[in-house]
Amino acid sequence: MERFRREYARLCAAAGAAPQEAVLRRLREPGGARARLDLTAQSLSLQTCGALGRLLPGAAPFAALALGDCGLSEEGVKLLLHGLCSNTTIKSLDLKGNNLRTMGAEALGKLLRQNKSLRSLTLEWNSLGMWEEGFSFFCQGLAANNFLQRLDLRNNQINHQGAGELAVALTQNASLQELDLRWNNIGLLGGRALLSCLLRNKTLKRLELAGNNVPGDILKAVEQALDHNQDREAILSEAQNQVDILNKEVLNLKDEKNKQFLDFMDTVDKQKEEKAKSERMSAARLSQLQEALEEQHSIINSLKAKLQMTEAALALSEQKVQNLGELLNTMKQEQTSVAECHFRELQQEKQESADREGKLLHDLSAASEKNLLLRNQVDELERKCKVQQDQLFQVKQDLANTTAELKLRAVQAEERLEMEKRRFKQSLDDMESLRVKEVDHMTQHIEASERSMQDRIQRLETIRISLEEELSQVKAAALAERGQAEEELIKARSQARLEEQQRLEHLKEKLRVMTESRDEAQNCCLKQKEMVAEAQARAKQLSLHADGLRRRLEELQQDLNSKEEEKVTEVNKVKVELQEQIGHLEAERTAQDGLREKISALERQLKALSNNHREALLDKEGEISLLLEKLRMKEAEISRVREEEAQRASFLQNAIMAYVQGPPFGIQSSRK
Repeated sequence: MERFRREYARLCAAAGAAPQEAVLRRLREPGGARARLDLTAQSLSLQTCGALGRLLPGAAPFAALALGDCGLSEEGVKLLLHGLCSNTTIKSLDLKGNNLRTMGAEALGKLLRQNKSLRSLTLEWNSLGMWEEGFSFFCQGLAANNFLQRLDLRNNQINHQGAGELAVALTQNASLQELDLRWNNIGLLGGRALLSCLLRNKTLKRLELAGNNVPGDILKAVEQALDHNQDREAILSEAQNQVDILNKEVLNLKDEKNKQFLDFMDTVDKQKEEKAKSERMSAARLSQLQEALEEQHSIINSLKAKLQMTEAALALSEQKVQNLGELLNTMKQEQTSVAECHFRELQQEKQESADREGKLLHDLSAASEKNLLLRNQVDELERKCKVQQDQLFQVKQDLANTTAELKLRAVQAEERLEMEKRRFKQSLDDMESLRVKEVDHMTQHIEASERSMQDRIQRLETIRISLEEELSQVKAAALAERGQAEEELIKARSQARLEEQQRLEHLKEKLRVMTESRDEAQNCCLKQKEMVAEAQARAKQLSLHADGLRRRLEELQQDLNSKEEEKVTEVNKVKVELQEQIGHLEAERTAQDGLREKISALERQLKALSNNHREALLDKEGEISLLLEKLRMKEAEISRVREEEAQRASFLQNAIMAYVQGPPFGIQSSRK
């Protein structure tokens, strides 16, 4: 728990916010496997939620987390629940009275879908039923969860639709045992949906529906279904207990058989061990006898070796006596030479002590000057530290001002970007509507002209067909009249042959009439020919007019194509302008992104500067402490050197006094 508290304080400090005292006080309480972090009725800030959300993944030092009536924001709830998604130790979570909304309900659904350790969840007084989309996400997460055993949804304004989604989730859930839905708005339809889901759900043992306007018969049916589930669970538990008992008996039988087999193997091993032990004992007896024989041989050999060694030692002792006599003579000679050397060294030591005393006085003055310089440096470093602290405070103020200005500029740039987007969108819509109107007008004009030209062509075709029909009719009439005239001529000839004399006058008159009719028919033929020529001329004129109309239509088509090309060019120009404007907008956006990156870079630089300043201050403090320690060591060394010099001076003075007051040199050397 203490490590969790330190990590929480560190994360709050890294985020630039002070840790909340109430949270720290709760985290100071002793933890354990069944510890409970109770933050009920504590107003948690967003930084605290973020720090706790970063600490909760993995194993936490407590098994229950109470966050009731904390007034959590949507972002805070999201951060906390995101951290709980991968937690492996928390068994109970209390989020009572936090007024969770759509984002919180979605985060709860994600938590239920991913967390595998949570067993109890309390969501009383949160109004989750008001947010249909979020509650549907929550129900989907509950359907995918197979570890939660207790869920409290009291006073959440859940209507019959929410109850239906909850019923669908309960049909897929196979772990929930207790569900509290008291004081909601489930009603008749929601009660029926829950009753229908209990036909499939066999794990739910307790369902509270008081204060939901659910009819009594549905409540009784729900109670019966829950009793059935409890009976089924009891039967399953009894069957499982019996299975466990049988498994234990089977295991006991196996263990007994294994024990019997092991006992048999132990007896066999013991017999083998006894046989091997007897063999080892006999071998040991033989080895002991062999060793005793060898020891006797070795004792005899050692006695022989000792005799040889004593003889060699006797010879060596005689040689040592001779060497000691020689050494005694050499020592007498060396004693005289040492006395002379000692006298010379005493004089040299006197001179060196005088030189050393002068050096020590010089070093003492240098050390005092160095001490003053170090003190001046310490004062200078303290002044620099104060100046750096002032500069750091000024930099923080400047950073705060710059961040505020950059935020204002970013807001203004975003507003200008939104205005430009709206204006550009409006202009684009206007141009698109104008283009559509012009295209519609041109298409209507072209269609009208095409229809008029097609009508005129059809009329000309009908006139031509009627003229051709009239011409064919005239030709047919002429042929018919000619055939009739020839027939009548044949008849007249026959009649003339028969009645030449009788009807000669009549035939002449008839011949005259026929000639007149022939003349008239010829005149009619001429007229018909003239009419045909006129019709042909009119047909030629109409064909010429049709050719002119075709040329006019082609010209109109060319004009239309040119206008279409102009429109395409205008549209391309508009597209190019739009792309340029979009490019400008994207450039402005990139500039804004650059500004944001600069802001983040400045913030990072500020953090780095603050860290560097903090590290520099720590380094300076370390250097100051090292300098103070060195100063103390120098002072101790100076005091030690003074004491040593005083001791040396006293020793030297005593030696001089002893030398002055002592016996002659020869007697002293003989004593030495």
